Amino acid sequence: MLNNLQLSLQFGTLANKEELALHRAALPRHSVARWIRHALALDAEITVRIVDAEEGQALNREYRKKDYATNVLTFDYTQEPVVTADLVLCAPVVAREAAENGKSLKDHYAHLLVHGTLHAQGWDHETSEEDANEMEAYETEILAELGIADPYAD
Repeated sequence: MLNNLQLSLQFGTLANKEELALHRAALPRHSVARWIRHALALDAEITVRIVDAEEGQALNREYRKKDYATNVLTFDYTQEPVVTADLVLCAPVVAREAAENGKSLKDHYAHLLVHGTLHAQGWDHETSEEDANEMEAYETEILAELGIADPYAD
């Protein structure tokens, strides 16, 4: 059974109307909810915010002390009894990575939303190689259930 999800999907300022339209098309609300629900072990209240490189870099610099825009940032507030989190995805970084890896924008967003949702529940790939391998395997399993190819396969 899939868990209950209260989802807020927000689009920040992007470079232009064409970029905004491209990212909105890759992120229909029903798909975003489906991807996140598949990665949830509990009910959740999650905000997904799509941002430009400037906002992504500022947040990464302030919260992780890394001065560059990254693909996804997870701000997890509670894990039980309800997962509450903000997932911030940087549109230009996501688009660049998808193109570089020959993946569709939609599939790459799905992967990053699953990844961020797992982080919001306490999964961590930076603690050890074993944890990284376990998280990657679980992401791959979830994405397979969604009909999305293994993002880690060459």
